Amino acid sequence: MTDTIFGKITRGEIPTEFLHEDDHCVVIRDIHPQATTHVLIIPRKPIPKLSDAAPEDQALLGHLLLVAGKVAQQLSVDNAFRLVINNGEEGGQTVFHLHLHILAGRNMTEGELATGLH
Repeated sequence: MTDTIFGKITRGEIPTEFLHEDDHCVVIRDIHPQATTHVLIIPRKPIPKLSDAAPEDQALLGHLLLVAGKVAQQLSVDNAFRLVINNGEEGGQTVFHLHLHILAGRNMTEGELATGLH
């Protein structure tokens, strides 16, 4: 895997405000928000995409979901948010370092595709 901007962010090489930080992941605001609230949960382990996760990543993946709930509560959007993981170029992924999007603050209609999410 080649290094990505998210790898540099998780290592502190690019100054970024973390909304949450722990040994396993960081949470930042998306620089191109698709909703009023749009944050990214980025694992420190550089997994290119979800389909590349291995059985030993199970605890990390669960941790990311728990962090999503915690951060949604911290941002006061825990009653209505969308959690998105894009997988692969045709799935809308442009940064090949697994990350989760929390989107909230606008109506998320059924069947709506979250376009433009990297």
